[in-house]
Amino acid sequence: MNSPSAKIASRPDMLLASWVRIRASLAWIVAIALLLRIGWIILGHTYRFKTADANFSFGWEMGRIAASLASGHGYGSPFEPGTGPTAWEPPLYPYLTAGVFLLFGIYSKASAFVLLSMNSVFSALTCVPIFLIARRIFSEKVAVGSAWAWALLPSVMFWCVRWVWETSLSALLVAVIFWLALTMEDRNGWRPWFGFGLLWGIAALNSTTLLSFLPAAGLWAWYRCAQRGKRSLAGIALASVVFFACIAPWLIRDYQTFGRFIFIRDNFGAELRLGNGPGADGTWMEYLHPAQDLYALRQYQAMGELAYIALRKQQALDYIRADYPRFALLCLKRFVYYWAGPPKATEPWWLNPAKNLLFLASSVLTFWGLGRALRKRKPGAWLLFWLLLLYPAVYYIVFPALRYRHPIEPEMTILCVFLLTEAGKRATAPRPDQSSKHEAGLP
Repeated sequence: MNSPSAKIASRPDMLLASWVRIRASLAWIVAIALLLRIGWIILGHTYRFKTADANFSFGWEMGRIAASLASGHGYGSPFEPGTGPTAWEPPLYPYLTAGVFLLFGIYSKASAFVLLSMNSVFSALTCVPIFLIARRIFSEKVAVGSAWAWALLPSVMFWCVRWVWETSLSALLVAVIFWLALTMEDRNGWRPWFGFGLLWGIAALNSTTLLSFLPAAGLWAWYRCAQRGKRSLAGIALASVVFFACIAPWLIRDYQTFGRFIFIRDNFGAELRLGNGPGADGTWMEYLHPAQDLYALRQYQAMGELAYIALRKQQALDYIRADYPRFALLCLKRFVYYWAGPPKATEPWWLNPAKNLLFLASSVLTFWGLGRALRKRKPGAWLLFWLLLLYPAVYYIVFPALRYRHPIEPEMTILCVFLLTEAGKRATAPRPDQSSKHEAGLP
C-alpha cells in the first residue's frame, strides 16, 4: 500500500500532468475563454445598456435596424424609427439581432445578455483557428501560446462583452477563412472550394470590409494548389458561384428597394465625409453623424438615404480634390492612429495615452514578428503580410477606430506570440563561449 507521504508527493506530479493536458487542449482553452467572457458580462453588468439615448448605444445602427425588423417594419430606420428602408449596414448581424429581439424582447436586458453571450461564443471559438494557423505556420508552442493569449487577454474580451456589433464574428470569420486558404493545397475535391465560397459569402453579408482580403486569399489558394500540380480553376469557379449565390438575394433586395445596383451596403460616401472635410484631423468627426447631429439627421430624413449619401460623398471628394497633399497627410495620420490608437479626451487625462501605448506596442510586436517570419521563410508568412496590408487600407482613407483592428487581431496575436517565443529561445540559448567550455568539460 502507498503511504500517505507518497500520496502527498505524487499530487504535484498529478497536478502537473493535468495542467499539461489542459494547456494543450483546445476544448479547455475554448471553455475557459467562454467562461471568462460570460463571467465578465455577469459580474460587470455589461448587459445593462443606458437608455438615456433611447437605447441607441444598444447596437447603434444595427440595433435600430434589428428593432425595426422585430417590430414588423422591415429592414430600415438605422437612426430613428420611421425613416424607411436602408442599406446602411450589411444584413447578417442585424437579422441575428432581430431574431434575439423577437425571442427575448426589443432592447431588453435579456436580449442584451443573449447577444453579448453570442458574441462571446464567437470570440471563444476563435481560439480554434488561431491554434491551427499558428501550428501550421510556426509551431505547437506558438499555437498553444497564441490560443491562450486570445482566451485570457482583457483587451480581446472587451469587444464581445460590451459591444452589440459584428466585430467578434468578423474576427472569427477572418481567422477561419485564413486557415482554409492556408490549407487549401492539402485538400482535394470540390467541397473545400464550396466551403471557401460559402465562408466568403457569409463574411460579405457580415462586413463588406472583410472583402479586401478576398483577392489575396483566393490567389494564394490557387497558386499553392498550382504549385502542387492540382487543378484549381474549376474550384475557383465553384467558389465564385457559391459566393455570388450567397449575396445575390441581398443584391436583388437592394435593387428592388432603391431602384439601382448597390453592393450590399451603401454608406461609404457618408463614412468618407466623416473623415474628410473642413476640420478633419485624421479622426472620426462624429459630430457630423446623423446619430449625433440633428441637422444631419433632418437632412437624411428629408433627402432620403441615397441622396444624402451622394451629397456627403460629393462634399468629401470636393475637399480631397481641393488639396491632395493635405489628403495625403490625413491618410498618414489615419495610418498612425489605426496602429497606435486615435487621440481621445478622457478622465483621467493619462488613461487614453496609456491605452494607446499598449495598443501601439502590440502593433510594433506584430510588424516585428511578421518581419522575422518573412526572413525565416515561414509557410504562410506572406499571406499574413497581405492580410495586414490590405484589410486596414480603407480606414486610412475614411477614419480609424480601435474596434476596426479587432478582425485581424487573431493573426496579430499569433505574430506577437511567435516573436516573444523567438526572443525566449535567444534568451535561453547558451552563448558560444559557454557552449565551448561545456563541451571541453570546463567550469
